[in-house]
Amino acid sequence: MYNIKNSKELAGYINYSNLNNIISEDEMKEFLEKAKELNFNSVIVSPTYVTLAKEILAGSDIKIGSVVGFPLGFEDSESKLAETKTLIDKGIDELEVVINLSHLKDKKYGLIGKEIEAIKEAMGDKILKVNIEVKALDDAEKSAIVQVAEKAGADFVKTATGFVSPCHIYEIVNDINIIQKYAPKIKIDIYGGIDSYKIANQVLTAGADKITSNYGYEIVKQYKELRENTQVKPKPITL
Repeated sequence: MYNIKNSKELAGYINYSNLNNIISEDEMKEFLEKAKELNFNSVIVSPTYVTLAKEILAGSDIKIGSVVGFPLGFEDSESKLAETKTLIDKGIDELEVVINLSHLKDKKYGLIGKEIEAIKEAMGDKILKVNIEVKALDDAEKSAIVQVAEKAGADFVKTATGFVSPCHIYEIVNDINIIQKYAPKIKIDIYGGIDSYKIANQVLTAGADKITSNYGYEIVKQYKELRENTQVKPKPITL
């Protein structure tokens, strides 16, 4: 089992995500206040709410993340780069870019690599995550794209957008193994189906560096209930 010492440490491994495209501003404020309460590694919000997130989370250690080419990734590279620069100006710390899956299917690795390189150059020391949508790929395609992403300078590979069925834990472990084997220097962010502390713990144990979940608040609260709020009144021991 992964050796999580307390709920604060657990929250530090979680990117708390809300990319609901019909969420109201009041609902987003509530989400961000929950994030602030538990001090997650980052929040992932749509470009619409980056400025609001910066305001509400000011003074906290929580990184602000957003998305480019989401969720399908088929925009041209110039459009993705323009989106990237706009979000940098808004103050994001992390950015998730969805790759062009058509290019991957056609083995146009050079085009994908150049896109990642250009975006990373624009971002500087900010964190770039490349979303590869694992459910759309076979293992050979996964091994190829993670090598491209690592060579192009991406900081993380992220496994899913959330717009496909979540992977089973055995599929997640397989994906982690592939990434670690073919791109050992890149970090791994797992998304999809992580809605409990038990699954979060399994994914971290399997080798993920970070997990992204819409259920981050519930996961950490569940951990606190299980591990930190247990009250035991020991009985006297007679030797």
